[in-house]
Amino acid sequence: MKFLDEAKIYVQSGKGGPGCVGFHRAKFLEFGGPDGGDGGRGGDVVLECVANLNTLIDYRYQQHFKARSGDGGAGQNRTGASADAIVLRLPPGTQVFDEDKETLLADLTTPGQRIVLLRGGDGGRGNNAFKTSTNQAPRRAEPGWPGEERWIWLRLKLIADVGLVGLPNAGKSTFLSRVTRAKPKIGDYPFTTLHPNLGVVGVGDSEFVIADLPGLIEGAHEGVGLGDRFLGHAERCACMLHLVDGTAGDVAADYAIVREELNAYGNGLEDKAVIVALNKADAIDEETLEIALSELKEACGGEVMVISGVSGAGIDPLLYRLLEHVEAARAQRNAEDAA
Repeated sequence: MKFLDEAKIYVQSGKGGPGCVGFHRAKFLEFGGPDGGDGGRGGDVVLECVANLNTLIDYRYQQHFKARSGDGGAGQNRTGASADAIVLRLPPGTQVFDEDKETLLADLTTPGQRIVLLRGGDGGRGNNAFKTSTNQAPRRAEPGWPGEERWIWLRLKLIADVGLVGLPNAGKSTFLSRVTRAKPKIGDYPFTTLHPNLGVVGVGDSEFVIADLPGLIEGAHEGVGLGDRFLGHAERCACMLHLVDGTAGDVAADYAIVREELNAYGNGLEDKAVIVALNKADAIDEETLEIALSELKEACGGEVMVISGVSGAGIDPLLYRLLEHVEAARAQRNAEDAA
Protein backbone atom coordinates (compact mmCIF):
# COMPACT_ATOMS: atom_id res chain seq x y z
CA MET A 1 0.00 0.00 0.00
CA LYS A 2 1.34 3.43 -0.90
CA PHE A 3 2.37 5.59 2.04
CA LEU A 4 0.72 8.98 2.37
CA ASP A 5 1.07 11.14 5.47
CA GLU A 6 -0.75 14.34 4.45
CA ALA A 7 -4.04 15.02 2.71
CA LYS A 8 -6.46 17.92 2.29
CA ILE A 9 -10.17 17.08 2.26
CA TYR A 10 -13.53 18.85 2.30
CA VAL A 11 -16.09 17.76 4.90
CA GLN A 12 -19.71 18.81 5.25
CA SER A 13 -22.32 17.78 7.80
CA GLY A 14 -25.91 17.24 6.73
CA LYS A 15 -28.59 19.90 7.04
CA GLY A 16 -31.71 19.34 9.08
CA GLY A 17 -34.93 18.25 7.45
CA PRO A 18 -37.78 20.79 7.04
CA GLY A 19 -40.79 20.82 9.32
CA CYS A 20 -44.22 19.92 7.95
CA VAL A 21 -47.36 22.00 7.64
CA GLY A 22 -50.19 19.56 8.17
CA PHE A 23 -53.68 19.38 9.66
CA HIS A 24 -55.46 16.45 11.19
CA ARG A 25 -58.27 15.12 9.01
CA ALA A 26 -60.82 12.69 10.38
CA LYS A 27 -64.46 11.95 9.76
CA PHE A 28 -66.83 13.63 12.19
CA LEU A 29 -63.96 15.83 13.46
CA GLU A 30 -64.58 19.39 12.34
CA PHE A 31 -61.52 21.06 13.88
CA GLY A 32 -58.63 18.58 13.80
CA GLY A 33 -55.92 21.13 14.37
CA PRO A 34 -52.29 21.22 13.20
CA ASP A 35 -50.27 18.01 13.27
CA GLY A 36 -47.15 18.77 11.19
CA GLY A 37 -44.07 16.96 12.54
CA ASP A 38 -40.52 18.21 12.94
CA GLY A 39 -37.68 17.47 10.53
CA GLY A 40 -34.89 15.05 11.34
CA ARG A 41 -31.31 16.01 12.23
CA GLY A 42 -28.62 16.05 9.60
CA GLY A 43 -25.72 13.62 9.78
CA ASP A 44 -22.58 14.46 11.77
CA VAL A 45 -19.02 14.20 10.52
CA VAL A 46 -17.17 11.88 12.92
CA LEU A 47 -13.45 11.12 13.12
CA GLU A 48 -12.59 7.63 14.34
CA CYS A 49 -9.14 6.34 15.24
CA VAL A 50 -8.71 2.82 13.87
CA ALA A 51 -5.92 0.37 14.65
CA ASN A 52 -3.92 -1.37 11.89
CA LEU A 53 -3.94 1.69 9.63
CA ASN A 54 -0.68 3.53 8.92
CA THR A 55 -1.40 5.65 5.87
CA LEU A 56 -3.85 8.27 4.60
CA ILE A 57 -3.98 6.81 1.10
CA ASP A 58 -7.78 6.45 1.35
CA TYR A 59 -8.02 10.25 1.21
CA ARG A 60 -5.80 10.63 -1.84
CA TYR A 61 -8.45 9.76 -4.44
CA GLN A 62 -11.56 10.98 -2.62
CA GLN A 63 -11.41 14.47 -1.14
CA HIS A 64 -15.08 15.35 -0.59
CA PHE A 65 -17.14 13.83 2.22
CA LYS A 66 -20.72 14.99 2.75
CA ALA A 67 -23.17 13.64 5.29
CA ARG A 68 -26.80 13.09 4.31
CA SER A 69 -29.51 15.59 5.23
CA GLY A 70 -32.30 14.73 7.65
CA ASP A 71 -35.72 13.74 6.33
CA GLY A 72 -38.62 16.18 6.45
CA GLY A 73 -41.42 15.92 8.97
CA ALA A 74 -44.83 14.53 8.06
CA GLY A 75 -48.45 14.73 9.14
CA GLN A 76 -49.80 13.03 12.25
CA ASN A 77 -46.89 14.59 14.19
CA ARG A 78 -44.37 12.27 12.59
CA THR A 79 -40.77 13.41 12.97
CA GLY A 80 -38.47 12.91 10.02
CA ALA A 81 -35.67 10.36 10.30
CA SER A 82 -32.29 11.68 11.36
CA ALA A 83 -29.42 10.98 8.99
CA ASP A 84 -26.57 8.66 9.91
CA ALA A 85 -23.18 10.19 10.67
CA ILE A 86 -20.41 9.88 8.12
CA VAL A 87 -17.34 8.32 9.77
CA LEU A 88 -13.80 9.05 8.61
CA ARG A 89 -11.50 6.18 9.64
CA LEU A 90 -8.02 7.49 10.44
CA PRO A 91 -4.81 5.81 11.62
CA PRO A 92 -3.44 6.44 15.12
CA GLY A 93 -1.24 9.52 15.23
CA THR A 94 -3.38 11.58 12.84
CA GLN A 95 -3.67 15.28 13.54
CA VAL A 96 -6.50 17.32 12.02
CA PHE A 97 -5.76 20.95 11.19
CA ASP A 98 -7.92 23.77 9.89
CA GLU A 99 -7.35 25.07 6.37
CA ASP A 100 -4.61 27.40 7.64
CA LYS A 101 -2.56 24.28 8.58
CA GLU A 102 -1.85 25.83 11.98
CA THR A 103 -5.05 25.51 14.02
CA LEU A 104 -5.19 22.02 15.55
CA LEU A 105 -8.76 20.68 15.60
CA ALA A 106 -8.20 17.11 16.77
CA ASP A 107 -5.40 14.72 17.66
CA LEU A 108 -6.20 11.02 17.33
CA THR A 109 -3.79 8.85 19.28
CA THR A 110 -5.80 5.94 20.74
CA PRO A 111 -7.63 3.29 18.68
CA GLY A 112 -11.36 3.57 19.30
CA GLN A 113 -11.22 7.31 19.94
CA ARG A 114 -14.12 9.14 18.27
CA ILE A 115 -14.51 12.90 17.82
CA VAL A 116 -17.49 14.73 16.32
CA LEU A 117 -15.80 17.26 14.06
CA LEU A 118 -18.94 18.81 12.51
CA ARG A 119 -22.46 18.53 13.90
CA GLY A 120 -25.40 18.08 11.62
CA GLY A 121 -28.08 20.76 11.46
CA ASP A 122 -31.19 20.47 13.62
CA GLY A 123 -34.48 19.70 11.97
CA GLY A 124 -37.04 22.46 11.47
CA ARG A 125 -40.16 22.57 13.61
CA GLY A 126 -43.51 21.61 12.12
CA ASN A 127 -46.60 23.81 12.39
CA ASN A 128 -47.80 21.91 15.46
CA ALA A 129 -45.00 23.63 17.42
CA PHE A 130 -46.42 27.07 16.60
CA LYS A 131 -49.96 26.43 17.88
CA THR A 132 -51.07 28.95 20.49
CA SER A 133 -54.36 29.97 22.06
CA THR A 134 -54.63 32.85 19.61
CA ASN A 135 -53.29 31.00 16.57
CA GLN A 136 -54.82 27.55 16.57
CA ALA A 137 -54.26 26.85 12.88
CA PRO A 138 -50.71 28.02 12.07
CA ARG A 139 -49.55 27.56 8.53
CA ARG A 140 -45.93 28.05 9.36
CA ALA A 141 -43.04 25.58 9.54
CA GLU A 142 -39.28 25.99 9.75
CA PRO A 143 -36.75 24.83 7.20
CA GLY A 144 -33.97 22.66 8.56
CA TRP A 145 -30.88 24.30 9.98
CA PRO A 146 -27.85 24.17 7.68
CA GLY A 147 -24.91 21.91 8.46
CA GLU A 148 -21.27 22.92 8.80
CA GLU A 149 -18.58 22.72 6.17
CA ARG A 150 -14.84 23.27 6.02
CA TRP A 151 -11.61 22.22 4.36
CA ILE A 152 -9.25 20.38 6.71
CA TRP A 153 -5.74 18.98 6.56
CA LEU A 154 -5.00 15.48 7.78
CA ARG A 155 -1.41 15.02 8.91
CA LEU A 156 -0.17 11.62 10.03
CA LYS A 157 2.61 11.41 12.59
CA LEU A 158 3.43 7.76 13.06
CA ILE A 159 3.39 6.63 16.66
CA ALA A 160 6.81 5.06 17.24
CA ASP A 161 9.02 4.79 20.31
CA VAL A 162 12.32 5.40 18.54
CA GLY A 163 13.05 7.55 15.49
CA LEU A 164 15.95 6.49 13.27
CA VAL A 165 17.75 9.44 11.65
CA GLY A 166 20.96 10.01 9.72
CA LEU A 167 22.37 10.96 6.36
CA PRO A 168 21.43 8.94 3.27
CA ASN A 169 23.32 5.62 3.11
CA ALA A 170 24.08 5.66 6.85
CA GLY A 171 22.70 2.12 7.05
CA LYS A 172 19.32 2.90 8.62
CA SER A 173 17.31 0.47 6.50
CA THR A 174 19.88 -2.29 7.02
CA PHE A 175 19.71 -1.70 10.77
CA LEU A 176 15.90 -1.84 10.71
CA SER A 177 15.88 -5.09 8.77
CA ARG A 178 18.42 -6.52 11.22
CA VAL A 179 16.52 -5.80 14.43
CA THR A 180 12.94 -6.23 13.17
CA ARG A 181 11.00 -8.27 10.64
CA ALA A 182 10.46 -5.22 8.47
CA LYS A 183 11.64 -5.53 4.88
CA PRO A 184 12.61 -2.02 3.80
CA LYS A 185 14.20 -1.40 0.44
CA ILE A 186 17.99 -1.52 0.71
CA GLY A 187 20.36 -0.14 -1.95
CA ASP A 188 23.88 1.20 -2.30
CA TYR A 189 22.68 4.61 -3.44
CA PRO A 190 21.31 7.67 -1.59
CA PHE A 191 17.61 8.10 -0.81
CA THR A 192 16.76 4.42 -1.05
CA THR A 193 14.13 5.08 1.62
CA LEU A 194 11.47 7.43 0.25
CA HIS A 195 8.96 7.15 3.09
CA PRO A 196 9.06 6.07 6.76
CA ASN A 197 9.16 2.38 7.59
CA LEU A 198 8.04 0.86 10.89
CA GLY A 199 9.31 -2.21 12.67
CA VAL A 200 8.73 -3.88 16.04
CA VAL A 201 11.86 -4.64 18.06
CA GLY A 202 11.84 -7.43 20.62
CA VAL A 203 14.24 -6.96 23.54
CA GLY A 204 13.95 -9.57 26.27
CA ASP A 205 10.28 -9.62 27.31
CA SER A 206 9.63 -6.10 26.00
CA GLU A 207 8.87 -4.62 22.63
CA PHE A 208 9.06 -1.17 21.10
CA VAL A 209 8.43 0.35 17.69
CA ILE A 210 11.18 1.95 15.65
CA ALA A 211 10.62 4.26 12.66
CA ASP A 212 13.17 4.52 9.87
CA LEU A 213 12.96 8.04 8.45
CA PRO A 214 14.26 9.08 5.00
CA GLY A 215 17.77 10.50 5.07
CA LEU A 216 18.46 14.14 5.77
CA ILE A 217 20.99 16.24 3.91
CA GLU A 218 22.30 19.74 4.40
CA GLY A 219 19.54 22.28 3.73
CA ALA A 220 16.72 19.78 4.32
CA HIS A 221 14.80 22.37 6.37
CA GLU A 222 14.79 24.55 3.23
CA GLY A 223 13.41 21.74 1.07
CA VAL A 224 16.68 20.30 -0.24
CA GLY A 225 16.48 16.61 -1.09
CA LEU A 226 13.36 15.10 0.46
CA GLY A 227 13.26 18.04 2.88
CA ASP A 228 12.26 17.63 6.51
CA ARG A 229 8.60 16.77 5.92
CA PHE A 230 9.05 13.31 7.44
CA LEU A 231 10.58 14.58 10.68
CA GLY A 232 7.08 15.06 12.06
CA HIS A 233 6.99 11.28 12.57
CA ALA A 234 9.78 11.64 15.16
CA GLU A 235 7.91 14.20 17.27
CA ARG A 236 6.10 11.51 19.27
CA CYS A 237 9.17 9.32 19.78
CA ALA A 238 10.66 8.73 23.21
CA CYS A 239 14.16 9.12 21.80
CA MET A 240 16.08 9.15 18.54
CA LEU A 241 18.85 6.93 17.25
CA HIS A 242 21.34 8.83 15.11
CA LEU A 243 23.36 6.54 12.85
CA VAL A 244 26.63 7.85 11.43
CA ASP A 245 28.40 6.08 8.59
CA GLY A 246 31.81 4.97 9.85
CA THR A 247 33.18 4.69 6.32
CA ALA A 248 32.55 8.39 5.63
CA GLY A 249 35.51 10.69 5.34
CA ASP A 250 34.43 13.13 8.06
CA VAL A 251 32.08 11.60 10.64
CA ALA A 252 32.04 14.77 12.74
CA ALA A 253 30.80 16.85 9.82
CA ASP A 254 28.16 14.23 8.97
CA TYR A 255 26.90 14.30 12.55
CA ALA A 256 26.80 18.10 12.58
CA ILE A 257 24.74 18.26 9.36
CA VAL A 258 21.93 16.11 10.76
CA ARG A 259 22.10 17.82 14.15
CA GLU A 260 21.70 21.25 12.55
CA GLU A 261 18.72 20.08 10.52
CA LEU A 262 17.01 18.72 13.64
CA ASN A 263 17.61 22.00 15.46
CA ALA A 264 16.30 23.98 12.49
CA TYR A 265 13.14 21.86 12.38
CA GLY A 266 12.41 22.41 16.08
CA ASN A 267 9.06 21.20 17.43
CA GLY A 268 10.81 19.58 20.37
CA LEU A 269 13.24 17.43 18.36
CA GLU A 270 16.18 19.54 19.46
CA ASP A 271 15.48 18.57 23.09
CA LYS A 272 14.85 14.85 22.63
CA ALA A 273 17.26 12.27 23.95
CA VAL A 274 19.58 11.08 21.18
CA ILE A 275 21.74 7.97 21.11
CA VAL A 276 24.59 8.25 18.62
CA ALA A 277 25.90 5.08 16.99
CA LEU A 278 28.85 4.69 14.63
CA ASN A 279 27.66 2.21 12.01
CA LYS A 280 29.48 -0.04 9.51
CA ALA A 281 32.24 -0.87 11.98
CA ASP A 282 32.91 -4.12 10.13
CA ALA A 283 33.86 -2.24 6.95
CA ILE A 284 36.86 -0.32 8.36
CA ASP A 285 40.10 -1.31 10.08
CA GLU A 286 40.68 -0.85 13.81
CA GLU A 287 42.92 2.20 13.47
CA THR A 288 40.44 4.07 11.26
CA LEU A 289 37.63 3.03 13.61
CA GLU A 290 39.43 4.47 16.64
CA ILE A 291 40.04 7.77 14.85
CA ALA A 292 36.42 8.04 13.67
CA LEU A 293 35.13 7.13 17.14
CA SER A 294 37.29 9.79 18.78
CA GLU A 295 36.18 12.48 16.31
CA LEU A 296 32.51 11.59 16.73
CA LYS A 297 32.71 11.61 20.54
CA GLU A 298 34.24 15.07 20.43
CA ALA A 299 31.55 16.30 18.00
CA CYS A 300 28.56 15.04 19.99
CA GLY A 301 30.05 15.57 23.43
CA GLY A 302 28.81 12.25 24.76
CA GLU A 303 28.90 8.49 24.47
CA VAL A 304 29.04 6.86 21.04
CA MET A 305 28.12 3.23 20.52
CA VAL A 306 29.84 1.19 17.82
CA ILE A 307 27.69 -1.18 15.78
CA SER A 308 27.40 -3.00 12.48
CA GLY A 309 24.00 -3.46 10.93
CA VAL A 310 25.36 -6.16 8.63
CA SER A 311 27.26 -8.37 11.09
CA GLY A 312 25.14 -7.52 14.13
CA ALA A 313 28.09 -6.42 16.25
CA GLY A 314 27.09 -4.12 19.09
CA ILE A 315 23.38 -4.37 18.29
CA ASP A 316 22.17 -5.95 21.55
CA PRO A 317 23.72 -3.36 23.92
CA LEU A 318 22.29 -0.61 21.73
CA LEU A 319 18.79 -2.07 21.84
CA TYR A 320 18.86 -2.33 25.63
CA ARG A 321 20.00 1.29 25.84
CA LEU A 322 17.08 2.33 23.62
CA LEU A 323 14.71 0.26 25.76
CA GLU A 324 15.78 2.21 28.86
CA HIS A 325 14.68 5.48 27.24
CA VAL A 326 11.45 3.95 25.95
CA GLU A 327 10.44 2.52 29.33
CA ALA A 328 11.26 5.78 31.08
CA ALA A 329 9.05 7.68 28.62
CA ARG A 330 6.23 5.16 29.06
CA ALA A 331 6.43 5.44 32.86
CA GLN A 332 6.27 9.22 32.63
CA ARG A 333 3.29 9.05 30.28
CA ASN A 334 1.45 6.64 32.58
CA ALA A 335 2.09 8.92 35.53
CA GLU A 336 0.72 11.90 33.62
CA ASP A 337 -2.36 9.92 32.60
CA ALA A 338 -2.94 8.85 36.19
CA ALA A 339 -2.61 12.45 37.39
